[in-house]
Amino acid sequence: MPAEDSLAGLKILLLQIRDEPEVERQEQDCFIHFSGLAPEQFSFRNIVDRPDVAPRDVQGFDAVIIGGAGAHSVTEEYAFTAPLVKVVDQLVAARQPLFGSCWGHQFIAKALGGAVVTDLERKELGTFDIELTPAGETDPWLAGLPRRFGVQLGHHDRVVRLPEMAVELAASALCPNQAFRLADAPVYGAQFHVELDRERMLDRANVYREEYLADHGAMESLEQALRPSRESATLLRRFLARVVAAGASGAMGTTGANGVSRAGG
Repeated sequence: MPAEDSLAGLKILLLQIRDEPEVERQEQDCFIHFSGLAPEQFSFRNIVDRPDVAPRDVQGFDAVIIGGAGAHSVTEEYAFTAPLVKVVDQLVAARQPLFGSCWGHQFIAKALGGAVVTDLERKELGTFDIELTPAGETDPWLAGLPRRFGVQLGHHDRVVRLPEMAVELAASALCPNQAFRLADAPVYGAQFHVELDRERMLDRANVYREEYLADHGAMESLEQALRPSRESATLLRRFLARVVAAGASGAMGTTGANGVSRAGG
């Protein structure tokens, strides 16, 4: 794994899809925490508020992350949908590291020709075990982890067909395509939340309690369904070290003033 100083210079852009300022801030804090990077290494853009994101806005970053989305569904169209598809296409064409977490995973899959559906019978809310595929066991991101381990999940939609150029890396008992990567580019998606642990998952769920957990006893059931996962807590850091830093031998330019806010700035 690359040395710590190889991570110190990384610049990461998190694209957020958030209506609630409280969750917007919490998501930022969660990604910073589990990355192990300094806050100033992150920049943030909430594309709900500023949907006109363009390929030029993601240039100069070592990696781009697309986060979760609360009540937004990949199966619907929004003002930011078409612009974000263009951004994904550009990142893939440039072989620029891209990671999608939960909604971001679904969006990348659909943008590149896969299919996403709403499937309440296969929804997962809590800590579930995933199992690595043979490709996942040898992938730079996941190699060395146990074949089966727990991750934090909260979704109603799921990827039912991966893009043609994608390779499945992990599946759960309920849902295939829990993680994938493109065969010829450092582009990854994970249905699970690499930025959440049990406590942070509960914090976020409290914000969405009326929408998703209004039924009697639902919050208590979620608390019982969540458990710590040592492996899950390493996933974001592993991606940055094994995929981004390991492939960042060439300079990608400096971050320009593209209307992107910086942490701590």
